[in-house]
Amino acid sequence: MGQRQYPACVPRAGKPRLRPLEDLVALPRRSPLTGELRRALTAASGLHGILSDLAPVPVRATATISEAGAYRFRKKDPIDVRVSRLGGRVALGFLHELGHLLDHQVFYDRKTRTWASAVHVAFTPWRTAAAKLERRPLPGGRHRQRYFQATHEVWARSYAQTVLLRSADPVLEAQLAKLQADDDPHVWPAEQFDDVAVEVEHVFARLGLTQLTLPLAA
Repeated sequence: MGQRQYPACVPRAGKPRLRPLEDLVALPRRSPLTGELRRALTAASGLHGILSDLAPVPVRATATISEAGAYRFRKKDPIDVRVSRLGGRVALGFLHELGHLLDHQVFYDRKTRTWASAVHVAFTPWRTAAAKLERRPLPGGRHRQRYFQATHEVWARSYAQTVLLRSADPVLEAQLAKLQADDDPHVWPAEQFDDVAVEVEHVFARLGLTQLTLPLAA
């Protein structure tokens, strides 16, 4: 039996530097999802950049029905971000995985499988605020429920909802409003989430990810 072949990780080069998110991920060029992915990426990039020495992380469209997306990595290095074209949650699913990518690149202990969101001091006030959120159970067994309530999962959901909320994009704002109106378990009601959104933004500031130079208007 041959040795198991793992997908290649994204390479690194040079020193970590603060970069816009558009430099961090490579969206698919020929996919019906590209427009919506770019819209979500633009919204996220308006909130923060990332300190990184990574080559662009590929974003791949899939037809998975069991999950809206996935962030694949090995040890400290990303492999790719996957987003399902099925299920109607393209922007939300992509932003969820982008939140995982950020979390993982800030800190990850491979021995304990601990992410930055669980232990890093920059996330402490967010953890306090998020602990007050309603637990939103998904259909499924006990193992799935435990995973859904893990700190890095709550962070990714908080991140995605904050980006949609702060996007100033009518299309993304309408998507969030519909998810909330449908009582979708992947988001929280607006009245519960306001304080958490503020703390998500403060995480970006504490990590020094909001210091990118913006182009000046003519």
